[in-house]
Amino acid sequence: MLIKHDSDRCPLSVRGLLILATCGLLAVVAGCSAASSGFQNPQASPAPPPQFGHVFLLVEENHSYTEVIGSASMPYFNSLASTYGLATQYYADFHPSISDYFMLTTGQPVTFDNGFTGTVSADNLVRELNKAGKTWKSYAESLPSVGYTGGDVYPYFRHHNPFTYLTDVQNGETANLVPFSEFASDLGSNRLPNFSFIVPNVQDDAHDGSLAQADSWLQQNVAPLISSAQFQKDGLLIITFDEGDITDLTRGGGHVATLVISPRAIKGHQSSVVYQHQSTLRLVLETLGVNSLPGAASVAAQMNEFLQ
Repeated sequence: MLIKHDSDRCPLSVRGLLILATCGLLAVVAGCSAASSGFQNPQASPAPPPQFGHVFLLVEENHSYTEVIGSASMPYFNSLASTYGLATQYYADFHPSISDYFMLTTGQPVTFDNGFTGTVSADNLVRELNKAGKTWKSYAESLPSVGYTGGDVYPYFRHHNPFTYLTDVQNGETANLVPFSEFASDLGSNRLPNFSFIVPNVQDDAHDGSLAQADSWLQQNVAPLISSAQFQKDGLLIITFDEGDITDLTRGGGHVATLVISPRAIKGHQSSVVYQHQSTLRLVLETLGVNSLPGAASVAAQMNEFLQ
């Protein structure tokens, strides 16, 4: 049995040090070691994915694939996995958490320090969405207030909300950083943005709470989204885990479960293609009609196989 960990408080992993020392951050982003980092070569003339009006990315915490898939503690999550698309060979990029959250938003690790307090000016998801005229919000559970960019206020962890570090956000778009309590009202009033980043707090994302607690939160909050007329019309939801168990170093960050959920998802599809967080970043942008891809997303494997 894998040991449950708290990687958000652990130092840079040995694997992370090796990757960093061997390649350097820039070389890692360029994909100097596909075997270690899981970076993919560009595909030849890939077909464009289906387009969606509303894309959602929800990130859970710190559990490997075998702890989640088939777990009696997560019946709702597993019902989604059997109904929609399941990536059976999806791997996080690094330990600890913050570098994986940055891979999902910038296509590069940026830092391996969960206590990072700097700003990030690299190309990123927000910049590309803005350039394409797309709207966005980060819905973070237990965020102290709209526009908050300060440090941890338990059970909210800042490094689980990477948008707070981006200069694009800090220079005029902090109003798009909102507590998750606003999500239900935005859904009910048909005011959801084109892209929604959903961050449960650490009691509800399986970080500090149990898998059963995380599953209950998902059922309470995801089920109404999926059944809504707005989602059924043009919605795509991706649920992934930031990283696997601390003992799981496979491809850098461990083997994790990732779901692709949509009315246009191929029902019950299970993929054996290797994917990592940079592929999710690519999927988010391309399904919103954005073709300028930050960092490693530009060379990541395309996840179109889940959609029709």
